Amino acid sequence: MLGDSNRVLVGYSGGADSTCLVHLLSLLKIDFVAAHLHHGQRVEADKEMALCEAFCQSLDVPFVSGRADVPRMSRELKIGLEEAGRMARYNFLNQAARRLECDMIATAHTGTDSVETILFNLVRGTGPSGLTGIDASRNGLIRPLLPFSRQETLAYCQQNGLWFHNDPANESMDFSRARIRHRISPEFELVNPGYEAAILRCASIIGEEDQFLNGAAASALERAEVSLNGDLGFLTRDAEVAFDRVAMGSLPPVLFKRACRLAVSALGASIDFDQTEAIVSGFASGSPGSVTAEGGVVVAEWNDRLLHFRQLQPTEPFRFKLTCPGETESEEFGWKITAQHAPRSERRNERGALRVELSIAKTQGELYFRSTQPGDSMQPLGFDGTRKLSDLLSETKLTKAARSRLPIICDFVGPIWAPGVCLSHRIDKEPECERVLVLEFEPIIGSSEPSND
Repeated sequence: MLGDSNRVLVGYSGGADSTCLVHLLSLLKIDFVAAHLHHGQRVEADKEMALCEAFCQSLDVPFVSGRADVPRMSRELKIGLEEAGRMARYNFLNQAARRLECDMIATAHTGTDSVETILFNLVRGTGPSGLTGIDASRNGLIRPLLPFSRQETLAYCQQNGLWFHNDPANESMDFSRARIRHRISPEFELVNPGYEAAILRCASIIGEEDQFLNGAAASALERAEVSLNGDLGFLTRDAEVAFDRVAMGSLPPVLFKRACRLAVSALGASIDFDQTEAIVSGFASGSPGSVTAEGGVVVAEWNDRLLHFRQLQPTEPFRFKLTCPGETESEEFGWKITAQHAPRSERRNERGALRVELSIAKTQGELYFRSTQPGDSMQPLGFDGTRKLSDLLSETKLTKAARSRLPIICDFVGPIWAPGVCLSHRIDKEPECERVLVLEFEPIIGSSEPSND
């Protein structure tokens, strides 16, 4: 799990599980820091934090602590104490890991925790992914104790005479996991004393099949994907994706639903059972429609040609000076504009090109770029009259997201170039000019790939 990691941050509550993990890592001479979060829920938590620090000092283990007001978080965010506590812990661990230059974060979840998670998800009506338990390793977070049960970590602490404390929240029936732990799990154990191993074995089988179905759904999406925005596709690759309606409609329902969930997930959101079913029924009706994902972050839309998923966050208007000569980059949108003076070439400017040569003498004042504005117009190269820029953008079939992200190059008079769309006739190079301004619009390599969880 550690791979080439140089330093690990360990979530340390002082309970038997995390105490076991801290002790084991200290014996293994792993370079790690124990991180303890005070939840602001109990008066005795101050004493417990001091005892946690003393235990780490006895092992010569670096210790860091933090404080959070979990009850206030619960009230303000309108979420349960359990969820607020989990959010506070991971925020603290992530911030501490960055500050202390730790490559990984380790938590002390056990196989018993994984079983309880599966039972909790089952009662909520989860799909297969929720029945696979807790991931052993994911996105820099590792759980080294998953192969062991809570009974084993407790026995380890007792046999080695290690100090630990019991969180009263683990006994409170106000919390769902405590009810599962003290009321549901004992009944399962009466039916099958080895029920934990049996459930984890079932989770392993489901996990393998879940990965297979995800792979099949991803392959189906790849075959059905329709390119958006032509040569300017890199503008919105992280914000939208579209698929051929016929290809998607030919998928078995189980793959269609999974493909929709994967597409929404790739854009940073999720859809629940009811939203998935709404897409299925709406798509099957043959009429145009849409469904907005949970939280209003992503929308799924369909018409007679496409199934289109797009983010809903609006792009704020922008305006910045163009570095000339030099490079101007937008890390947010993944593009760069290169401007340089060069000898005039015999190459003709094309209306929808991503590289143009401009007459330096015809530009008025310093160049800058901005988002499109109502009333923008220009005389496009090859046209006799003036055209609205909104009409020109529409004719190129750019999506709404692409139009909002496209930088419009302007001088003091107004727009002179919309990359990939049109070039103003008034600044086209002339045969007699010897030097020109070359502008090139292109993606920043590696920055426009979709973000997958």
